[in-house]
Amino acid sequence: MASLEIARLGNPLLRQLSEPVDLNCLADPNSEIQTFIEDMVETMKVEGGVGLAAPQVSRSIQIVILEYEDNERYPGHPEIPLTVLINPVITHYSEETAEGWESCLSLIDFRGLVPRSTKVVVEAYDRQGDQLHIEAEGFMAVVLQHEIDHLNGKVFIDRMTDMTKLSYLKEFDKYWAEEKVVDV
Repeated sequence: MASLEIARLGNPLLRQLSEPVDLNCLADPNSEIQTFIEDMVETMKVEGGVGLAAPQVSRSIQIVILEYEDNERYPGHPEIPLTVLINPVITHYSEETAEGWESCLSLIDFRGLVPRSTKVVVEAYDRQGDQLHIEAEGFMAVVLQHEIDHLNGKVFIDRMTDMTKLSYLKEFDKYWAEEKVVDV
């Protein structure tokens, strides 16, 4: 496994629609795509993230990795088991929304207050090509929306409704840290 370089805001791949993955490529456990998935998992762990989308490591394909275990960066959130999503699509967004502070490995020095649906339904495939149906709420719903946005050329600042709530991390810790934080 190798840790991959994170694409930062300004990299054009972060603003492109990602290409679907050919599910036939998933059949061989020793394929390049399976190695890439392992490298994404390693990168997410090294960087301390909860999620990572392929465009964030300069590959414009539809792969998202999620995992959250007890982590001081995200206190109080429920665990998310290691999840690999291939060609994920959000098929339902709840009308109910909530705002939460988000950050991103591609905008590492910033946090912003972002409105998100509180519940989503996602259709996707796992790394073996088996179909998945995920109904998520709360933290998991936010993480899914954040990462799937990357596959559609969006970053969290595109979802912000009040740009006065965009903050460098240092200032966030000083002025906003008492607010509910959702780092993704």
